[in-house]
Amino acid sequence: MTALPFALNHMTTPGLPLAAFFELAKSLGMSSVEIRNDLTGNAILDGTPAKDVAALAEDHGITIISINALQRFNEWNEARRVEAEELVTYARDCGAKALVLVPVNDGSGQEDGERQANLRAALSALKPMLDAADIIGLVEPLGFEICSLRSKSEAVDAIKAVDGEATFRLVHDTFHHHLAGEPATFPAMTGLVHISGVTDGRVSVSDLRDSHRVLVDQHDLLDNVGQIRRLRLDGYSGPLSFEPFAVEVHDLADPAAAVKQSVDYIQSHI
Repeated sequence: MTALPFALNHMTTPGLPLAAFFELAKSLGMSSVEIRNDLTGNAILDGTPAKDVAALAEDHGITIISINALQRFNEWNEARRVEAEELVTYARDCGAKALVLVPVNDGSGQEDGERQANLRAALSALKPMLDAADIIGLVEPLGFEICSLRSKSEAVDAIKAVDGEATFRLVHDTFHHHLAGEPATFPAMTGLVHISGVTDGRVSVSDLRDSHRVLVDQHDLLDNVGQIRRLRLDGYSGPLSFEPFAVEVHDLADPAAAVKQSVDYIQSHI
């Protein structure tokens, strides 16, 4: 059986310092990780220089597949431009291959026509920045009803409209794919898959939030196994990155054992 290309997002264990997080990934047989810019008291927010992150990754034999994330990327303004330039530069200097792009998720910018125009404007502005740094932009539609970009189809249309097929890829997040209810997937345009499960059947789809996202097991209600299987059958061969947000996962005494159990479950069912 060919081992699936699992990866680890730092949100799996946000309390672990970066070196310990890299060690955890390696102990699980993973050499690909996502680092984040939203973890208080941890790299990147604690001011750790990009070159130090690069050295740490090299020491551990780790590839940083993305920095997660430039938030509100499709609300393009001067503040966003400055933030984007800083993150793209950091990504380049720490050796990250990509920057995740997360859309506005507060109920604004949702009007038909407005949201497509905003998306294209942001992608047009980001494209030369990303190209100059040789960084991929990973566009992540979110399934929440208040999100300004829920549809992968809309994201692909915008990428093509700005001739961005060489610069941008999609994130297929199994949680958000389920919430969005959009059947279409674009494996050839997908650069990263985020995996997390939901096991609480008492919560309606419209009420699901990041806090419900746990590790995938036999009680998963999102059909992670089915989603991964379909993507791989259709040609996606990239990383499958664990991204659970639930406090009960973050508080685990033995995260390595829990992640390994999830790896084994998914691997045995694909």
